[in-house]
Amino acid sequence: MALSTAVQLSGEDLTIDDVWAVAVNRAPAALSDAAREKILRARALVERAAHGTSEHTYGINTGFGRFVSRSIPEELTAELQLRLLRSHACGVGEPYPAEIVRAAMLLRANALAKGYSGARPETVELLVECLNRGLLPHVPSRGSVGASGDLAPLAHLALPLVGEGEAWVEERLLGGADALAAVGLEPIQLEAKEGLSLVNGTQFMAAFGALALARVKRLAKTADIACALSVEALQGSRASFLPQIHAARPLPGQLDAAANILELLEGSAIIESHRWCDKVQDAYSLRCAPQVHGASRDLLAYVEATVAVELNAATDNPLVLVDDEQLLSNGNFHGQPLAFALDALAMAVSELANISERRIERLVNPTLSEGLPAFLTIDGGLNSGFMIPQYVAAALVSENKVLCHPASVDSIPTSAGQEDHVSMGNAAGLKAWQVLANAERVLAIELLAGAQGVEFLAPLEPGVGARAARDAVRGLSARLTEDRPLAGDIEAVAEAIRNGGFVEAVEPEVGGLR
Repeated sequence: MALSTAVQLSGEDLTIDDVWAVAVNRAPAALSDAAREKILRARALVERAAHGTSEHTYGINTGFGRFVSRSIPEELTAELQLRLLRSHACGVGEPYPAEIVRAAMLLRANALAKGYSGARPETVELLVECLNRGLLPHVPSRGSVGASGDLAPLAHLALPLVGEGEAWVEERLLGGADALAAVGLEPIQLEAKEGLSLVNGTQFMAAFGALALARVKRLAKTADIACALSVEALQGSRASFLPQIHAARPLPGQLDAAANILELLEGSAIIESHRWCDKVQDAYSLRCAPQVHGASRDLLAYVEATVAVELNAATDNPLVLVDDEQLLSNGNFHGQPLAFALDALAMAVSELANISERRIERLVNPTLSEGLPAFLTIDGGLNSGFMIPQYVAAALVSENKVLCHPASVDSIPTSAGQEDHVSMGNAAGLKAWQVLANAERVLAIELLAGAQGVEFLAPLEPGVGARAARDAVRGLSARLTEDRPLAGDIEAVAEAIRNGGFVEAVEPEVGGLR
């Protein structure tokens, strides 16, 4: 992607799709001209506060946290900022996923571009260039309590800018200075407020939210596709998805899920073959799928609204209010809105997996599967078929139930009571990320089982959308005729769900899904 088509950072209009493009697809980013002007105006105000007044200003001529009352002489202004990064870089545990770190780099640069932080343009430019040139800071994933933002992770992210810390370059873990040199850059010396501007914010929490939402949009569509394929395999009814039913309870998510499933079933010879059977109604996991999928969709709409605001929010402290010529201490760094949203995301995603696992059980259980072979296999006994994939799905949804305990209802005082309520938003993000990966695998198992199931009903064919889903599965996994390890098949389908390839294979056949 040419620089002219790079994702432009203005602090005002970054989207979830932009974050995915840069963090996952490695599109370049660039500061907009308007952002540079805002940065310069804010910087001028910081310079006046640092060098033209004796008034105490948090983080410029004072210590941090409980040390807010400690005055710092002007000649130690730069040293104060460097020591801030060093002291805060004490995270532990395995590193964040690479795409989360790249997203956090992008979001921190965008927050600085908003012009409320007071960092110099060259500092912001260096952060953007590190991102564009493939320098990936090594950031341990444990240590943030979600207020004052993601302090420890952001300190690890920022240290390579000054030639310290560690960073990955082409799969080599290097010291900060060597990593910069490897990509043709040099360390910068921080000036007044810049260390604070680099670490004060919610960018790791927001990174989880943005990238998870991009995946969740695909997951929600995939849940409808998997349900349609299971309805076909279980010879269910399409009547439960008719629009007049859902118009009587017009929740947006429910309307969309029902419309999707109905469209995916269009033209089904399987459903037509048993239209006049004597079965009165289907099980809840089929009949109530629009209500359950829809509730998850509606909860995810709240999550998206929160994250969309956060991507372009000023979360620094103090905020540089140029028009008012003031630097004001505030609490915009507090992660509670994101902590709630990430916990809600985990719950919404978990429910999509929960109901999916119940459909898997119906597919493999001969007392529930409407005549399908036990565990979807021929020569049962010698073959176990889909017996153990259902175990795996059960294990994953059970793990999700534990992970869905909300982190956002917890708090623990820090900084000797100065920071006496925190959000635990980082924990919420880590949990949501795992719940999402588990759910993608559960839906992959349902798709594999559903494809196997409809093939036992040949020569009858499913509806056009369900047929496209079966064909997409078969492009990744051959039909199970005798037992083989299915771990790789599950992961292949889960990856197609994650990267959007599976939905893209189905949508052209039904004119797009909601």
